[in-house]
Amino acid sequence: MKFISIILIILFFLLQYRLWVGNGSMTDVHNLEQAKQAQIEENKQLMERNESFAAEVYDLKNGYEAIEERARSEMGMIKNDETFYQVIKQRNPEEKQE
Repeated sequence: MKFISIILIILFFLLQYRLWVGNGSMTDVHNLEQAKQAQIEENKQLMERNESFAAEVYDLKNGYEAIEERARSEMGMIKNDETFYQVIKQRNPEEKQE
Protein backbone atom coordinates (compact mmCIF):
# COMPACT_ATOMS: atom_id res chain seq x y z
CA MET A 1 0.00 0.00 0.00
CA LYS A 2 2.86 2.33 0.79
CA PHE A 3 4.35 1.63 -2.63
CA ILE A 4 1.13 2.64 -4.43
CA SER A 5 0.91 5.83 -2.39
CA ILE A 6 4.47 6.80 -3.34
CA ILE A 7 3.75 6.13 -7.02
CA LEU A 8 0.55 8.21 -6.87
CA ILE A 9 2.37 11.09 -5.16
CA ILE A 10 5.15 11.01 -7.79
CA LEU A 11 2.57 10.89 -10.57
CA PHE A 12 0.71 13.81 -9.02
CA PHE A 13 3.89 15.94 -8.93
CA LEU A 14 4.77 15.01 -12.51
CA LEU A 15 1.32 16.12 -13.66
CA GLN A 16 1.60 19.34 -11.67
CA TYR A 17 5.01 20.01 -13.20
CA ARG A 18 3.59 19.63 -16.69
CA LEU A 19 0.63 21.84 -15.80
CA TRP A 20 2.74 24.72 -14.51
CA VAL A 21 6.11 24.45 -16.30
CA GLY A 22 6.12 21.91 -19.14
CA ASN A 23 4.96 22.05 -22.74
CA GLY A 24 1.35 23.27 -22.93
CA SER A 25 1.53 24.74 -19.44
CA MET A 26 -0.52 27.58 -18.08
CA THR A 27 2.32 30.00 -18.90
CA ASP A 28 2.39 28.84 -22.52
CA VAL A 29 -1.36 29.22 -22.82
CA HIS A 30 -1.20 32.74 -21.39
CA ASN A 31 1.61 33.72 -23.79
CA LEU A 32 -0.31 32.29 -26.73
CA GLU A 33 -3.44 34.22 -25.73
CA GLN A 34 -1.43 37.45 -25.67
CA ALA A 35 0.10 36.68 -29.07
CA LYS A 36 -3.36 35.89 -30.43
CA GLN A 37 -4.76 39.19 -29.16
CA ALA A 38 -1.84 41.12 -30.66
CA GLN A 39 -2.39 39.38 -34.00
CA ILE A 40 -6.12 40.19 -33.91
CA GLU A 41 -5.31 43.89 -33.33
CA GLU A 42 -2.79 43.91 -36.17
CA ASN A 43 -5.27 42.20 -38.50
CA LYS A 44 -7.91 44.77 -37.57
CA GLN A 45 -5.57 47.66 -38.47
CA LEU A 46 -4.60 46.00 -41.74
CA MET A 47 -8.25 45.41 -42.65
CA GLU A 48 -9.03 49.10 -42.06
CA ARG A 49 -6.05 50.08 -44.21
CA ASN A 50 -7.16 47.68 -46.95
CA GLU A 51 -10.68 49.11 -46.88
CA SER A 52 -9.23 52.60 -47.22
CA PHE A 53 -7.13 51.53 -50.20
CA ALA A 54 -10.13 49.80 -51.79
CA ALA A 55 -12.20 52.98 -51.45
CA GLU A 56 -9.40 55.03 -52.97
CA VAL A 57 -9.04 52.61 -55.89
CA TYR A 58 -12.80 52.73 -56.44
CA ASP A 59 -12.72 56.55 -56.47
CA LEU A 60 -9.83 56.59 -58.91
CA LYS A 61 -11.56 54.14 -61.25
CA ASN A 62 -15.03 55.69 -61.14
CA GLY A 63 -14.71 59.36 -60.27
CA TYR A 64 -12.88 62.19 -61.93
CA GLU A 65 -12.82 64.27 -58.74
CA ALA A 66 -10.26 61.98 -57.13
CA ILE A 67 -8.10 62.01 -60.24
CA GLU A 68 -8.30 65.80 -60.45
CA GLU A 69 -7.44 66.16 -56.77
CA ARG A 70 -4.37 63.93 -57.18
CA ALA A 71 -3.25 65.83 -60.28
CA ARG A 72 -3.54 69.15 -58.45
CA SER A 73 -1.90 68.16 -55.18
CA GLU A 74 0.82 65.76 -56.31
CA MET A 75 1.66 67.03 -59.80
CA GLY A 76 0.84 70.73 -59.46
CA MET A 77 -1.48 70.74 -62.48
CA ILE A 78 -4.08 73.44 -63.14
CA LYS A 79 -7.07 73.72 -65.46
CA ASN A 80 -7.01 75.76 -68.69
CA ASP A 81 -8.90 78.83 -67.46
CA GLU A 82 -7.32 78.98 -64.00
CA THR A 83 -4.64 81.31 -62.75
CA PHE A 84 -1.85 79.96 -60.59
CA TYR A 85 -0.34 82.17 -57.90
CA GLN A 86 2.85 81.21 -56.10
CA VAL A 87 3.60 83.06 -52.87
CA ILE A 88 7.27 83.27 -52.01
CA LYS A 89 8.34 84.35 -48.55
CA GLN A 90 10.81 87.19 -48.56
CA ARG A 91 13.98 86.42 -46.63
CA ASN A 92 15.10 88.63 -43.84
CA PRO A 93 18.57 90.04 -44.67
CA GLU A 94 19.85 89.32 -41.15
CA GLU A 95 19.13 85.57 -41.47
CA LYS A 96 21.98 83.28 -42.36
CA GLN A 97 21.89 81.93 -45.86
CA GLU A 98 22.59 78.23 -46.16
